[in-house]
Amino acid sequence: MLNLRRACDIGLLGAVACLVVAGWSQPASAADPQFSTGSADPLVSFINERVRTGWEENEVTPSAPADDAEWVRRVYLDVVGHVPPAEKVEAFMNDKDPAKRSKLVDELLEDPDYVQNMTAVWSNLLIGRNAPDRTSKAGMQKYLREAFARNRPWNQMVYELLTAEGHFEENGAVNFMLAQLMGNPRNEEYHVQLTAVATKLFLGMQVQCTQCHNHPFNDWKQNQFWEFNSFFRQVRRNDVDKYNPETGRMDDDYSELVWMDFSGPVYFETRQALMQVAYPRYFEQDVDPGDGVERRNELAQKMCHEDPGQQLALAFVNRTWGHFFGYGFTRPVDDMGPHNAPSHPALLERMGDEFVKSGYDIKQLVRWICNSEAYNLSSQFNSGNRVDDPTAGEVPLFSHMYVKTLSMEQLYDSLIIATAADRAGSGGYEQAQQRRDQMMQDFIRIFGGNDEDDATLFSGSIPQALLMMNGDLVKEAVSAKPGSYLHTMAANAGKASDSVLINRLYSAALGRKATPGELAGLKKFMGRDRGSFYQDLYWALLNSNEFIVNH
Repeated sequence: MLNLRRACDIGLLGAVACLVVAGWSQPASAADPQFSTGSADPLVSFINERVRTGWEENEVTPSAPADDAEWVRRVYLDVVGHVPPAEKVEAFMNDKDPAKRSKLVDELLEDPDYVQNMTAVWSNLLIGRNAPDRTSKAGMQKYLREAFARNRPWNQMVYELLTAEGHFEENGAVNFMLAQLMGNPRNEEYHVQLTAVATKLFLGMQVQCTQCHNHPFNDWKQNQFWEFNSFFRQVRRNDVDKYNPETGRMDDDYSELVWMDFSGPVYFETRQALMQVAYPRYFEQDVDPGDGVERRNELAQKMCHEDPGQQLALAFVNRTWGHFFGYGFTRPVDDMGPHNAPSHPALLERMGDEFVKSGYDIKQLVRWICNSEAYNLSSQFNSGNRVDDPTAGEVPLFSHMYVKTLSMEQLYDSLIIATAADRAGSGGYEQAQQRRDQMMQDFIRIFGGNDEDDATLFSGSIPQALLMMNGDLVKEAVSAKPGSYLHTMAANAGKASDSVLINRLYSAALGRKATPGELAGLKKFMGRDRGSFYQDLYWALLNSNEFIVNH
């Protein structure tokens, strides 16, 4: 087997790339007004109505509904974080139930991988992929897994994250704040990052813009940042060391979040060098600044239970919509406010109201979005909606699905699902898990980055491309060792034709069958050594543009 696969020499990678692009990027026809996922939820009808109104007002023609192969791959990536197994693709495409899309959404929400996916997404947001020193990523993930597995209401989760205290593994929720608190707790800057991140993640507001001056585009004032900051002044991290008798040194033991005595106002300096004071205040609601008042509890109560503006709900709806579509109702999703009007204000407000009425039910919100007409449209645009292009700065109209680059976690887990590479050559569960962890380290090293960092996405950089072409994971994927997908396929091939086997590889990698043109083109490259051909083909499919994007 040659380095970078013999496919580069024989032109198979180029042929597959051209064929895949030709089979994937054809313009789509207009949407089907009779399309339905099978959901009868009235809010889904309202979502469809408001989005369609946007199309009509902007004179765009929506794309046709995505075919089953395109949609099933998309919903797997968005809900459970990886491509569907080949057998699931085939079963879904053969299912004649008109409500199969709605039923699949329900099925995926009960899949353990939904919990794993949500845990990955929110641990990255809350503490970053590379957790700060003396912050327990394992503790954070344990808390999130339990919360998402129980479908804990979002407002309850935020309440727990804002009020958490204690050991960083015994109460994993404390790691959110531990990750933001560094330096001297008596320093004015100690709680600044926590203030900025908490308001951005939970309220969708970038109040850090007013830390040093009034907001230039709306009526937010500098004191608003410090009013929020005042709520966090009663907390600090405590790092505990233990003596190591072998080295004679003190080693890290654990960290915890503890109470810090603070009352009265916060002092801040204006650009005019004037000292001002700020007391704890949640928008228009004042909080007693005196002794004995648990300020974080007061903030959590108002944010999660007593906010008439329901900003917590609106922010989560906006961020979740952005997760599924690539763009939220505001750009960015965490900069909501009078200076940045949402693209569909009535829809955002209604979804926020219904999210609150549902008891902040995260799964129900996912159902509403995944059953909407817009989410079920093809990514293939037509002549009537080319202008709907947020990458060019246009307001998103959701008249077709926007192509999203896979995150590091999605790409890694998709390779695992598509190839069974973690099981190739392994003798048991423990060996397979150890092998999986080792291969994951390559992805962490190459992709790196923290939350919302472009380095965590597949951007086509040379190190990323080489990892896909020549990394251990892909090598195992096309090795045909016992346990790999190629080995399993060959073992079960029987008298299957070349067309059937090619389609199986396409289903595993791309979630669809090869088009007639692709089949005809690929057969030209077949030689007598069919085994090498299928290895080369699978390598080329895994390195194609279609594999590394969610469309």
